[in-house]
Amino acid sequence: MKFPVPVTSKWIAELIGAELIGDEEAKVNGINEIHTVEEGDVCFVDHPKYYDKCLNSAAGFIIINSKEVSVPEGKTLFIVTDPFEAYLTIANYFRPFKPSADSISKTASIGEGSIIMPNVFIGCDVKIGANCIIYPNVCILDFTEIGNNVVIQAGTVIGGDAFYYNVKKNRDVWYKRMQSCGNTVIEDDVEIGSGCTIDRGVTASTRIGRGTKIDNMVHIGHDTQVGKNCLFAGQVGIGGAVVIEDGVSLWGQVGVSKTLTIGANAVVYAQSGVPYSLEGNKIYFGSPAEEAQVKKKELVWIKRIPELWKKVME
Repeated sequence: MKFPVPVTSKWIAELIGAELIGDEEAKVNGINEIHTVEEGDVCFVDHPKYYDKCLNSAAGFIIINSKEVSVPEGKTLFIVTDPFEAYLTIANYFRPFKPSADSISKTASIGEGSIIMPNVFIGCDVKIGANCIIYPNVCILDFTEIGNNVVIQAGTVIGGDAFYYNVKKNRDVWYKRMQSCGNTVIEDDVEIGSGCTIDRGVTASTRIGRGTKIDNMVHIGHDTQVGKNCLFAGQVGIGGAVVIEDGVSLWGQVGVSKTLTIGANAVVYAQSGVPYSLEGNKIYFGSPAEEAQVKKKELVWIKRIPELWKKVME
């Protein structure tokens, strides 16, 4: 998430009650997670396992719970007891929860020729392009951006909070929700079926590429990047921070785990499970998914096990 205007590191330190190590007047542009952080962003780290990765990332500003680290040149540290709570303070300051009294927010913009049917909810700062059709009971939540010629069928929710939690088992509430301050971007010519859910990014964007077609009852997790001209059949479920390259087809009830990549033009047959990255331009099947021809041969041999066992026992 980018701030409306850059703020000084001193201002951030005062907001979160941090001890500052570094340049007090350095400009902070926004807040981001480690996998989406850009130069000028602040990110947080609260476990020694990830200190080095964070300190050597593109982040210029790091919220951390230890002074006993080597500070790379040009970095500014904010020392706090609980970096996660500091992150929440920043996120809630710049993206506070705002209850809406209007079905269509006065801050939303809707392009020429777009049709919004009854009982649609459109949140704050939503942008909808030209010639879209939004069917009844669709919820388009805050900061979502929708391109031109997009169709969203009834009952779909775009831009819900990420299913993403900070876990600490030494406190009464083990799972604390990460405040989602990112958004969802739907590019031109996308079609989304009924009853789908597409979560916003935690601090960046969830993106659906141009020309992609999505069937009913599909879930797409936070920060996932879907390429152009993909095809997802009913009941596909995709975890968070997945990269799906152009032209990928996922058939019914395919489950995709988090933080992996499916290469361009890959096809995954129905009811397959994808626990790791897949190369493009191949066809996959099974759980865990393997190249379809290999999996089919395996199934043939499995069917022959009773026959082979009988011969061994004779």
